[in-house]
Amino acid sequence: MVGKTISHYKILEKIGQGGMGEVFLAQDTSLDRKVALKFLPEFMQEDPTARKRFLREAKSAAVAPSH
Repeated sequence: MVGKTISHYKILEKIGQGGMGEVFLAQDTSLDRKVALKFLPEFMQEDPTARKRFLREAKSAAVAPSH
């Protein structure tokens, strides 16, 4: 996965792995910033419960910028 470009994200390095997937450091080429991308394992992509948990986790990790 490292070195690939997905949409406008260039995958730079793997930074973690856990029960809900792998996490990569990526460069957002549109906004010129680094971001973390997490990918749900293939075997979990068809599981509605796993997908809901994954989305809930993503929403809780999203942080609104402070002014």
